[in-house]
Amino acid sequence: MSDNTQTNQRPQPLGATPQDDADRIRLKRLQKLQALQSQSANSAGASASGSSSPAGTGAAAPSGSVNTSKAVTPARTESPAPKPKPIPKPTPRSSYGAYGAQQPTPPAARPVQRKIVPLDLESWEHQALQDVLKVTLSKEVAEKSGYDIVWLKGLAEDLMSDEATPPKLSIDLIDQLLISRLELDPQAMTDDFDYLPVLVSLPASQTVFEYLVGAWKRLNSTRAALFKKSHPPVEIQNAATRLEKLRELVISYAGLILQEPEMFPQPSGKELGPPELIKPLLSLSALSTPLLSGPDAPNTLAPTDIEQFLQDLARRFEPDNEIDSILGPVVRGLCFHESLFRADGLSGHDAGWRGVVGGLEALTSVKSIATMITRLDDWIPTTATAVTFENVSLLGPLCRLGLFAREWPSIAKTYFAEPDKRSRDDLESSFATLRSTLKSLQSSLFKIFDSLVRASPASREQVLQYFAHVIRLNTRRAGMQVDPDTVASDSYMLNLQNVLLRFCEPFMDANYSKIDRIDPYFYAHSKRIPLDDETRIKATSDEASSWASEHPPKEPPNFLSNIFFLTIAMAHYGYLKTTDTYNSTHKQMDEIKRHLEHIQGDGSWMGTPMQARVEHAINTVKTEESKVRMQQLAFEAGLMDPEVLFRSINFINFLSVWLIRQADPKKTHPNPIAEIPLPKEVPMAFRCLPEYIVEDIVDYLHFATQTSPDKFELAGKTELLVFVLTFLTSTWYIKNPFLKSKINDVLFLSIWGYGREKYGVLGNMLNTHPLALKHLMPALMHFYIEVEQTGASSQFYDKFNARRNIAYVLKVVWNNPTHREALKAETKNVDKFVRFVNLMINDVTYLMDESLGELAQIHDIQTEMDDRETWERQTQEHRREREGTLRSLERHASSYTTLGRSTVELLKLFTAETKAPFMMPEIVDRLAAMLDYNLQALVGPRCSNLKVREPEKLKFDPKLLLNYILQVFINLSDQDEFVQAVAGDGRSYSKELFERAMGTAMRKNIKTQTELDVLRAFVEKVEDAKASMQEEEDLGEVPDEFLDPLMFTVMKDPVMLPSSKTIIDRATIKSHLLSDSKDPFNRAPLTIEDVIEQPDMKLKITTFLQERRHKAAALAEDSENAMNVDA
Repeated sequence: MSDNTQTNQRPQPLGATPQDDADRIRLKRLQKLQALQSQSANSAGASASGSSSPAGTGAAAPSGSVNTSKAVTPARTESPAPKPKPIPKPTPRSSYGAYGAQQPTPPAARPVQRKIVPLDLESWEHQALQDVLKVTLSKEVAEKSGYDIVWLKGLAEDLMSDEATPPKLSIDLIDQLLISRLELDPQAMTDDFDYLPVLVSLPASQTVFEYLVGAWKRLNSTRAALFKKSHPPVEIQNAATRLEKLRELVISYAGLILQEPEMFPQPSGKELGPPELIKPLLSLSALSTPLLSGPDAPNTLAPTDIEQFLQDLARRFEPDNEIDSILGPVVRGLCFHESLFRADGLSGHDAGWRGVVGGLEALTSVKSIATMITRLDDWIPTTATAVTFENVSLLGPLCRLGLFAREWPSIAKTYFAEPDKRSRDDLESSFATLRSTLKSLQSSLFKIFDSLVRASPASREQVLQYFAHVIRLNTRRAGMQVDPDTVASDSYMLNLQNVLLRFCEPFMDANYSKIDRIDPYFYAHSKRIPLDDETRIKATSDEASSWASEHPPKEPPNFLSNIFFLTIAMAHYGYLKTTDTYNSTHKQMDEIKRHLEHIQGDGSWMGTPMQARVEHAINTVKTEESKVRMQQLAFEAGLMDPEVLFRSINFINFLSVWLIRQADPKKTHPNPIAEIPLPKEVPMAFRCLPEYIVEDIVDYLHFATQTSPDKFELAGKTELLVFVLTFLTSTWYIKNPFLKSKINDVLFLSIWGYGREKYGVLGNMLNTHPLALKHLMPALMHFYIEVEQTGASSQFYDKFNARRNIAYVLKVVWNNPTHREALKAETKNVDKFVRFVNLMINDVTYLMDESLGELAQIHDIQTEMDDRETWERQTQEHRREREGTLRSLERHASSYTTLGRSTVELLKLFTAETKAPFMMPEIVDRLAAMLDYNLQALVGPRCSNLKVREPEKLKFDPKLLLNYILQVFINLSDQDEFVQAVAGDGRSYSKELFERAMGTAMRKNIKTQTELDVLRAFVEKVEDAKASMQEEEDLGEVPDEFLDPLMFTVMKDPVMLPSSKTIIDRATIKSHLLSDSKDPFNRAPLTIEDVIEQPDMKLKITTFLQERRHKAAALAEDSENAMNVDA
């Protein structure tokens, strides 16, 4: 019908429907059968259309669909047909399908022929109008029907002015007949006792619309009966044409009554106008089917009637957009139905929202109505704000339904009350119920939007504008601190995101065959998505504007491109901000628990006058804790739905592939995978993309790997691995240091164990995938160095978290020999690897110093608290302050001890695998000093200060830490440079320290006897070297110009810094530049290549040392000779 007609075309004539096409086919068959009759005198006339009996063909049902019964196929006529003989009535076994499609019949079947009966069109017309309109011009007819048929006395008298008998009803009178009937008022008073029975018999509560619906339904029945008759085809067609004229008039008045219900007399106390059509539309919920609905009321639209009724309305009023004023109020009444604004939302017992969904699905199934909906002012209300839009736009109230506690607190209270008492099975049951309901809503929303998109080009554009308008209104949602009362709700944004993800599914195939249909210059070709305030990946606003002007659009971006980029933006401003809100509830819970611990304290308030106040405070905090937990569970019900997760992961994977494809110079990724590292030259098209594309990929992968790692088992592992490795090996493609660090975090989270997967999503792939085997080690080492200076104010602390993650990944893959070979290959780049080692040493130095220092403070406070008598004498304020300090120290210490231990472990692994880089002059002395210092802290005289209660709570394992440090000594014990460096450490090294460490290692079974023997041999070598160094370096007074200005040691290779003109030892400045690329004396930029050699100064120092050594040797010889003389 009209739903197959584009809305930019004129509609078909009222009678030109698929129903009529099927009827014309039957009429042609009638003509063929009549031809058989003329050839055979004894043959019966062929039937034009069936009936429910075996001898006929089916006729149209009242709803407009074709429901036909058994029809018999004419016999084949390869030779001249013999005279047909009467055949018995066959038993019906099959029926015609839709639009007369015939089912197979037995070969022996032959046509059943019926006699053609001429149609008395005038009489039929009279009877049809009387049956359809329930009116007559004859008093006798009305009386015989018990006034079920209404006598139109006034009209009859006007028409009978010149005739003795009332005229027959005809199509020429239908307008007068219908108006006369509609003008009757059962509540009216009359003095005409002859006419009083007519008024009394009128249905007192029947509205005009109900009467017209009844007439429309009777018309459909009359039409169906007509095509079951054995009349000549031409006459049937003439009669059908008259019925269609009547249909047009009935539908016209039905539409006008919806618009102007007071046009004719109406009963009081009943809703009139649009509500009369809204009510049957609401009956079309998913739970209302013909099998479940009640008996079909003669004057009410049944669920099976509504589609054809809407199509008839659309065909009649669609020209010149008349349908807007007819059905516009109906659409508004349905979209703003009160059931959508109830506090219980989706959990309402009457599920009224389902009726709204069913009605909208019916309306949008008619293309002209669907297009009309997007023309209404309420489709995109221009004055609506971000907050009000979801309440005042047509689809907003339906799209805002959801599960989240802030918008729908009753759902959280109903399904997640007393969360601490709920079992996991109980929670899963609640999740299943809510997710099923939400899935039903989201599926229906997509069906509605999809119908709107398919209705016409105009409606498709309006749907895109709708999504874009929501995005423009809610750009503030991407801010750091957003007041939720100033933006759209999470439920609304989540539902729109789900609709867009479903639109994306057709082009996200496994082979990425449609990826090139996405316009890479979309942001230059379209202004649909605003980017004025958005940061670009690696371009300034001016560069982006210039680039856009260089790529003017040749044609507007296609629908696929629009949907793709709208989905990205909707995720950024909507879905991913909801996941941020969910993550923030975990921080809230941590704060609540800390607050609860603070209130509870040591329990000293029990049994005191303060007990009642403290208990009240505790209960208040626990109530808040329960409330936040209910919020979390409501978020999990919506965000952790498996289908939502799968769709989101698939889209993010597709987006990551598309992003790498834009950076790939060959533009072929992922078939084959792009070569990494990527070229140093970053394409401008990539640089000008909004930074939030990378941010959204990283944020969602961070969220999914942390909360739902099992969802990657079906798909997405390879895309995840490729994305991480691509941008960790090519970090110059991303300007934002936080995004780079987040990519590293994603890699770390992807190897967290879950279920039976010991090493998480990517653990196995890191040890098997060719890309990982080749590039993982260089990528980690590169990023370990880069994260030292991010430019952020928090860079000093951020780097420790990033390096902890790297250390964990390296530990997971360390047993793979391929990765260790890759590490050895990296050591060939000496400068890079030395810098890497230097940073490791810096980290260990700082982290160990901080963690051991805080452990000592914890020890002191715990010791103070253990002295109960003294502790009780302290004021309550003092005790609370010390308890707060203790909790703070414990949090910091656990973090520092974890980071320090992981870095020392990394040092242990690397020194076992490769030693030469650790023996570089700028490294070896600092390494030895750091190891000696920490060894002294662990086993030296003050090691007892590190004894704390529950060390495992602080993640402090002194035995393991001692094991790692001793192992580093063992690993490097055969290196002469290391022996010299340890011997030269005058601050921490002592033979007694090592003997104590070895004694502890033996008692605690930390090291084997063999390993301890190696350590003893190493100490002996150190002692020998120390003795030699003391003899050589007893040089007496040294001129200041020969001393290094930072280390105050005699320079061996002096160089001048070009900007500050300071002379310093080469090893010292190289060590400094490993951590800081600035001149230490004036902070000017500096590289090791910039330093200026000082050969004259070097010669002076060398000469001075030689002279002093000769003098020292001569003095020693004289002293020895003197002793011999004395002897």
